[in-house]
Amino acid sequence: MTDPDYSRDERVELALDLLAHVEADDLPLSAVVDRIETVTTDPTLTRDILDTAELRGIIEREGGRIRHQRGGTFVRFESQVVQREGEFDCRRCGASLSTGHFVRFESGELGPFGSSCIRKVLGRE
Repeated sequence: MTDPDYSRDERVELALDLLAHVEADDLPLSAVVDRIETVTTDPTLTRDILDTAELRGIIEREGGRIRHQRGGTFVRFESQVVQREGEFDCRRCGASLSTGHFVRFESGELGPFGSSCIRKVLGRE
């Protein structure tokens, strides 16, 4: 699930943008890792992303829970999520898609996702 077009540093920044925009204030670590896995499945890189997110004040770790330290940075579906028609596989669940949903962050674009997975990745479900 790692996008070969992004370098390691770019994947870290993309994952940090994703974590900063998740709409839940408090999540289990497993739910946060599920979201990070839409950017990378490399366990070392996942740990680096979590460490960097904590150092930058995006999250706070306590036991098996992750608490967001920044509020009000939710993804705006109208402007930051774009839909494209085509043949895609969802980055989260692997399902075949005819419409892909892509999230645009400053650091890059993440997707494609199906209509329900995009909501789960962003913490709206």
